[in-house]
Order: sequence, then structure tokens, then C-alpha cells
Amino acid sequence: MKEKKVYFCKECGYESAKWMGQCPGCRQWNTFAEEKITVSKKKSSSALPGEKPEAVSITEVKSAGESRLFTNIGELDRVLGGGIVRGSLVLVGGDPGIGKSTLLLEMCKALVAEDAKVLYVSGEESLSQIKMRGVRLGAYDEKILLLSDGDLENAGQAIEKTNPDVVVIDSIQTMFVNELDNVPGSVTQVREVTARLMQLAKRLDTAIFIVGHVTKEGTVAGPRTLEHMVDCVLYFEGDESSGFRMLRAVKNRFGSTNEIGVFSMTETGLKEVADPSQTFLSGRPVEAPGSVVISSMEGSRAVLVELQALVSDSGFSMPRRTAVGLDYNRVNLLMAVLEKRGGVSLSGCDCYVNIAGGIRVNDPAADLGIVCAIYSSFRNRPVGDDTVIIGEVGLAGEIRGVQNLEMRVKEADKLGYKRVILPKAVKVGSIPGLNAELVYVSNIREALDRI
Repeated sequence: MKEKKVYFCKECGYESAKWMGQCPGCRQWNTFAEEKITVSKKKSSSALPGEKPEAVSITEVKSAGESRLFTNIGELDRVLGGGIVRGSLVLVGGDPGIGKSTLLLEMCKALVAEDAKVLYVSGEESLSQIKMRGVRLGAYDEKILLLSDGDLENAGQAIEKTNPDVVVIDSIQTMFVNELDNVPGSVTQVREVTARLMQLAKRLDTAIFIVGHVTKEGTVAGPRTLEHMVDCVLYFEGDESSGFRMLRAVKNRFGSTNEIGVFSMTETGLKEVADPSQTFLSGRPVEAPGSVVISSMEGSRAVLVELQALVSDSGFSMPRRTAVGLDYNRVNLLMAVLEKRGGVSLSGCDCYVNIAGGIRVNDPAADLGIVCAIYSSFRNRPVGDDTVIIGEVGLAGEIRGVQNLEMRVKEADKLGYKRVILPKAVKVGSIPGLNAELVYVSNIREALDRI
């Protein structure tokens, strides 16, 4: 056995044989830290040739099927692809204080209600602190086992002894392996702990949830290989001031990565938001210039949200542009299209665009809503409160078609909206019982005339 020194980036996990001032992976400065790695010479296998695994045809492999545990938390089960898969390793990331531990304790409470056994391992909190939070959330059941220890060997022994259905590790940065001299949270420790937890989950057929802290860029701290090693990566995000939280799956080997779960943070814990559209539109101002309703596809469902724009005369030589909840560069691009194709001069105006409710929208179908909101605020003329705007805008000013138009129209009609502005490029089929008027437009000039 011998030791060698390598350098890892603390932000993204980029590995280098020498120290560098700037990381080639994430382009951050002074993020490289020295790590010692013990290298041992692997011994050749002494197994007989007949004992080695052989390649087989895919048609000869017997399908074992997926054994799932249902938490009865509809939003969480939706994001996981229909429940927790036994033997899976799930990484839950999010900003500090966003509610990761609260969500997992709520999950533990729901699981024990279905006669499942849960082990909660924390390297950050004492047993009394975990119990205090569990009592507040109602997670007070003898089937919830607690362990406060950062040593992975002790945690592994507890897992094998208790044989739980689900294990929660809070957090991966506080766990360590005694064989390594590196401090807990280092790249080497995080990588080794995750690898051993993965082997443990597969061997015992136990689902393991690990909590991961995020960097200032919003990615899970540690090596990028951490996300490749696990079966599912969930991000818990949201604006702390708004009270809404969104759970997104960015990787899922057992389900779709397009689903999201919406929660509301209350004094007694997280509550599911069954109708996100109604919640996000609550408190919307009446007949306010610059306020429009758009439809965004979040996973397999359409969500209506309020988009606000404020255009005012600028007092600076260079006008200010601000976008909250939207891509800043996309907003600037649409403003340029509005100036060129819509004949609106915005060069001397400050422009602020915001998605109410503290959520983020990346759907191209919001383009036409952004254009209409900016135009409404610029002209100081409100868009009808009963109107929903859907469509992607091209650089030529054309309105392009978007996916799932029928689902978006149904959601708008369900909430009582009387008019939906749609791209003419895609026609909506016959919808039984539809009360909303469908207005088709082909370019932004037609859309601006219609509103």
C-alpha cells in the first residue's frame, strides 16, 4: 500500500494531479484542496473459471419487478415515480434550511403509518434534537428508530441489526469511514461513504435516502460522480419567504424526471398543495397593468401562474433589466423581439419581470406571456383578468406551437378563465364541455391587438 496526493475541487469535485488556481470544471477560483489517497495493489482473483459470471441473453434474464413502498404523500410518490423502490439509493439536495430534514421526517411518519420500519441516522443532531423536531411534526412512533453517529461502520451495523425498510442519512457530508484519514465532508470521504451505502442498499434490499448539502451554484457538494452513483437525485427548492417548496427529480432510474411535487411550509411541517394553480394565483390584483396568467407544464400537469412586468422610465444611462423566476437572457431576447417586431421602444425604460409565488418557470410557452405583460405595463393597459396566454415566440416575431396544449386549455377552463390565447400553428382538438374561448394568433402583432 502506498499514499499519493491528489487535488479535488470543493465545488464540483474535479480531480487534478497538481494544484490549480482556477478549476477547469466549474471555473471557480481557489477551490482546490489536497487529499491523500491510499492505493493498494489488487490481488488477482483465485476463483475458478466456472465460478465467474458469464454474459447471458437479455431474453433469458428473469424480471424481478419493482417492489415499492407507498408513502401516501402524493407529491412525493409522484416525483419518485410511484413510490419508494426497495434497494434504491436516493440523494436529496437543497439549500440549508429549505426543509430537507422536515420532508424526510414527514416521509418517516407516513411510512410507519403503513407498518414500515424506519431508521433515521443523523451526524449533525443529537437524539433529543431529532425527537424534538419529530414531536413537532407528529413523527412520534416506536417504529421510527433514531441513531446519532457519524461513523459509517456503526451506522451499517445498526442497519443490519434492525433491518429497516427505509434508512435516512442526514447528511452525507457528516458521515465518515475510519480507514480514511480525510476529514468528513471531503471528496474522498463522500465518495467512499456513498459507494458503501449503495452496496448496503442493494445487499439488504433497503431503500436509503441521503441528504446532500449544495454549493453556492446550487449543485450537490462533493464530486459529480456522487450523482452518477445514486439511483435517484431530488432537489428541494423554493423561496423561503414565499412558503412554497418544489421537489424536482433531476435523475430517476425508476420513473420520469419531469415530475415535480409542490408543498407549503407551515408551522406544523410541510403540507401538500393539491391544486398548485389555485394556490399560485391567490391574491392576484384585479385589472392591474403588467399582470398576465400563463400556463407552465410542470411534469405531467399544467400549472397556471401569474407573471408580472413593470416598465418605467429609466433615470440611468443604461436601463436596468431584472428577471425573477425566469431566464434573464430569455427576457432580454423577448424584449428585443418586442422592439423590432412589435414597434415598441424600450431603450429608455427600466424593465422588471417576476413570477409571483416564488417559483421558477423554464417553459418556452411563457414567452408570449412575457411579451404581453411587458407591453401591458408599457401602455398602462391591463390584460383581461379572464385571459390565459400560451405560446413560444421566435426571433421573427412568430408564435410557435407548444406541447400539451389540450391539457393547458383544460386547466384554464377548470379554473373559470373565459379566453385562452394560443398559437395558430397548433390546433386544439374538440374538448367536451369547454366553456373558454380559444383565440389563435400567428405573430406578436396579432397577440398584442387581441389583448
